[in-house]
Amino acid sequence: MEIYPAIDIRGGCCVRLRQGDYDRETVFDADPLAVARRWVQQGARWLHLVDLDGAREGRPVNLEVIRRIIAESSVPAQVGGGIREWEHIDAILNLGVQRVVLGTRAIREPTWLRQACERHPGRIVLSLDAHGTRLATHGWQQSAERQVFDVLRESAGLPLAGFVYTDIQRDGMLTGPNFEVLADLRNATSAPVIASGGIATLEDLRRLAELRLAGCIIGRALYEGRFDLTQALLATQSSSREFVT
Repeated sequence: MEIYPAIDIRGGCCVRLRQGDYDRETVFDADPLAVARRWVQQGARWLHLVDLDGAREGRPVNLEVIRRIIAESSVPAQVGGGIREWEHIDAILNLGVQRVVLGTRAIREPTWLRQACERHPGRIVLSLDAHGTRLATHGWQQSAERQVFDVLRESAGLPLAGFVYTDIQRDGMLTGPNFEVLADLRNATSAPVIASGGIATLEDLRRLAELRLAGCIIGRALYEGRFDLTQALLATQSSSREFVT
């Protein structure tokens, strides 16, 4: 299971929100590039970057910050936040980003998602941001009135790089992931599934690894020192070995 350290960018700083609430923000570092360097030094093989300003405004905002991180990092990255037009996708990929994470428009317009996947096979990740299984869009500020598993079925057969499932109610709360929905997602698709939201302990990581998920995104637990990235990588590796044996 791959570990994706999260770097959420707002106002040029590295921040974390609680339950996607912009009024419940914690600034962890004024320099996201320094944060990226730290995760890479600790063994990160991927980075997960989110343009929070972009998610709210509906267009990429922190492109220069993202460009610097990509240019100076030695690992691939996936980037999301406000990517809702063809020129947005092109702008992100032209920075050297490996994968683009789509949410709002992709959820609301399945045809557009299909076209994006056909233009960029294997480089589009679909973000399933939900209150349990009810999807939310527009930086988590609006309900999509659609269900996670409906979108999963509609997306079957598309050349997606995978899905990111985030339980909004758990995100930034350190209350543990939504293991039940994640297990159902894993059983419902052969595409890679990445967990996000609520991870608080190394035991959470071991349980996610046992679900055979493709990866997990970790934010607040790393920033608050609940464990470090090296410990997280070791926990998932040891869990995988135990599962195999």
